[in-house]
Amino acid sequence: MLARRPLTWFDVLHLHHIEFDDLHTLRLVLSECVRAQRRVVFTAHDLEPLFTPRPQYRRKLRLLAEHRVPFICLTPGSAVEVRQRWGPTTVVAPHGYVVPPQEQPDRDEQRTLKARYLLFGSLRDNRDITTVLYNWRFGRRQRRTSLTLLLRSPGPVNVRQEHDRWDLIATMAAAEPRLRVGLAPFPTDADVVSTAQECDALILPYLWGTHSGQLELAFDLGLLPVASDVGFLRQQYRQHGALVSEPVWFDWSDGAEYAYGERFGRALDQAVGLVEKNTSIRDAAAFAQYRREEHQRIMSVHHELYESAWP
Repeated sequence: MLARRPLTWFDVLHLHHIEFDDLHTLRLVLSECVRAQRRVVFTAHDLEPLFTPRPQYRRKLRLLAEHRVPFICLTPGSAVEVRQRWGPTTVVAPHGYVVPPQEQPDRDEQRTLKARYLLFGSLRDNRDITTVLYNWRFGRRQRRTSLTLLLRSPGPVNVRQEHDRWDLIATMAAAEPRLRVGLAPFPTDADVVSTAQECDALILPYLWGTHSGQLELAFDLGLLPVASDVGFLRQQYRQHGALVSEPVWFDWSDGAEYAYGERFGRALDQAVGLVEKNTSIRDAAAFAQYRREEHQRIMSVHHELYESAWP
C-alpha cells in the first residue's frame, strides 16, 4: 500500500489481522489514510495475540483507537472489553458462516467407531495438541474412537519451532492406526469440508483466544465442538440460540494447569456419550436459512460502517 501512495485508489481500508506488520508501518498507513481521507475499520477477531508478544499487539490496538478507527467486534462481551481498554467506537457483527449455506453438505452418519474426532489447522502455541494426543490415545473410553489430523505442510520455521509436536505426531501415527494424519500445502475449504464429513466432533484445544472461526465451521457442518472455555466462545455459541448443539466445554483458562488434563479427558468422555446418542441432529434447512439471514445482517452492519465518515 505504501508503495502506491497517495492512497486514493480505494474507499475503505478494512483491517483484519495486524500482528505481522510493525507498529511504525501501521502508524504510517493510518496517517496516509487520514491524508487521503480514506475510511479505516478494524475487525477485532483477537484481543490477545496468537503469534507476537502481548505488549506489542496491545500497542497496535491502542494506536487504532487513537486514530478513531471503529472496531467491529464479533460478540457483545468483546465489544465491552474493547471499549473499557481502549475506548474506540464499536459495533457488533457475528462471525457468520464459514461454509456458505448452499454448499453445506450432508454428513456421513455411517460409522463403526464410537466417535471420530477432527483436529485441523496449524500447530501454533495457543493450541495444545500434545495434551489432546496423549489423552485421546490412552483414554480408557477412547479405545474405539479415531482422530484425524489435517495439517498444513510444515516449513523450516515450523519444523524448528514445533519439532517436539511434529516428533510426537510422527511417533504416534506410526504406532497407532486410529490416528490418521494428512498434510496439505494449505488445506482448502474443500479439503476441510470433505474431511469433516467423515467426522463427528471437532476438537478446539485453545489455551487462549478470543473468538473461533473453527467453532462456526463445526456449527455449519453439524459437528460436536469439544472446546476450551476461553475468550468469548460461549457468547459465540449463545448467539445461535437453540439452532446448534452446545459444545462440550473444558476450562483451560483459570491457571490450574495441573487439572487441565483431567478436564480435557472428561470432556472427551462426555463427547463419546453425546456422539453415541447422536445429539447433534438438527434441522439443516432451518439452520441454512438462519445463516442466510445472519449474513444479510452482517453485511448491513459493514455497509453502514463503510459509509460513515472517518475520522
